[in-house]
Amino acid sequence: MNKRKPFFYDVTLRDGNQALKKPWNTKQKKIIFDYLIELGVNGVEVGFSGSSPMDFEACQYLSTVAPEHVVISGLARAIDKDILKVAEALKEAPKPRIHTFIALSPFNMQYVLKKSPEDVRKIAVDAVGYAKELMGQKGEVQFSVEHFGDCSENLSFVIDSLKEVVNAGAKIVNLPNTVERTRPFEFINMIKAVKEELPDDTIISVHCHNDLGMATATTVESYFAGATQLECCLNGLGERAGNTNFYEVVTSLYNCDVESTVDMSKIYEIAVTVAEMSGVPIYEKSPLIGPDALAHRSGIHQDGALKTKGMKKGAYRPIEPSLIGRDDEEHLGLTSQSGKTAIYEIINKAGYPITIEEAIRISPAIKNKAEQIGELPLNTILGIYVNEILEVKGPFVFNKFKRLEDDNKEAYFLDFDHNNKTYQIECYGDGPLESCLNGLAELGFPQKLLHYEQLALAEDEKGASADAMSIIHFEDKNGDTIVCRGKDHSTTKANVKAIFNGLNLINK
Repeated sequence: MNKRKPFFYDVTLRDGNQALKKPWNTKQKKIIFDYLIELGVNGVEVGFSGSSPMDFEACQYLSTVAPEHVVISGLARAIDKDILKVAEALKEAPKPRIHTFIALSPFNMQYVLKKSPEDVRKIAVDAVGYAKELMGQKGEVQFSVEHFGDCSENLSFVIDSLKEVVNAGAKIVNLPNTVERTRPFEFINMIKAVKEELPDDTIISVHCHNDLGMATATTVESYFAGATQLECCLNGLGERAGNTNFYEVVTSLYNCDVESTVDMSKIYEIAVTVAEMSGVPIYEKSPLIGPDALAHRSGIHQDGALKTKGMKKGAYRPIEPSLIGRDDEEHLGLTSQSGKTAIYEIINKAGYPITIEEAIRISPAIKNKAEQIGELPLNTILGIYVNEILEVKGPFVFNKFKRLEDDNKEAYFLDFDHNNKTYQIECYGDGPLESCLNGLAELGFPQKLLHYEQLALAEDEKGASADAMSIIHFEDKNGDTIVCRGKDHSTTKANVKAIFNGLNLINK
């Protein structure tokens, strides 16, 4: 196990906030800040205090309510006035940090900054020196090589510049993949090259954007390459395609047996709140927190998920959902790609008894409907169950069954159709079930009863009283067992419906 704990440095209140269509005010930032503390992050970048009076106010306020153990940081361009603004905003913070930056990539130095590499280096070193002077012994200085991911062709220049920056007072060196253009492996090699050249007590940090969708992979692998500080955002908020998603990184490291200070049980609740406050909804396919992250629609996946249900390791899930505070379980979506296992599980979970054989029997009707409309809602699934299992169409049509007044013996009146011919008969026996079977046998429709049971179905969502369900096993002409079901508020009618259900199954 890697014993080095990652230092989670959250940039939601700065990088995430600046990308919002409506940035948060101080009150809103405080809500997010409190969640970050509750989550157990090690450092919080509270804003860009020089960007606006509102952001300065927020940075200043949050520095006064920060816990003793959490680093509070503010971003500043490598300009004296910006650096001074951060120092002023964070002066009440127990552990303040000035984070300054400038681009060192050839492209940006030439076309954006329009300065020579030597001039840019001097700006960086002077900025760090000024920040260190303002921080003194109380705080610390972080320096970021903006567009570090584009520095492969001048990496030796960058390393030499960073050596001077560290000598000037930077304790933390942040290496951002400001715009993701290359594969993680190349970025990781650059991280290793920088770490090998800087003093051992220099903290290496990474800050990855998700332009190509690989920010999590790059951040996680950067940790194993020697980066200790991992800059992330809640819900992956940030410019363009966003920043590294906090939840994905901490969970990936958890799966690698890397310990951290993060309380992972808070993740899901916080993710939902951040989505509401930011106006950026959680994409249904978002890893870990998306509505579909626990959904299975393929028959093979559904079978594996059910066979490993309740186990710490699931056949088709990366973690136990409760680890991140999700109280929902893996759920099955019924589509044309689903199989008998999903049909069985969904109907059973809804409170209706069904066998695997019955699930196989109604599978064609389920798939046909799913091909027409897509994933089936529960009421549609249950409707097919009722039609195919409880109301089987065939030559028999049950019309009426009622108790007759007879002082001498138990008597019932049975009314049904068979092949469009109506039969009406008085029947007798020990109870309604036997009486009905006796009457049918008398008319030439004998059945061999193997098993009988009855149960009460759960109340519906509206609180309506439970129906009775009768379950009868008949033996057909080939000696096979036929499961017959009948449902009704009346137990007696449920029995008779089950009998006629079986007659139609046998005579289909």
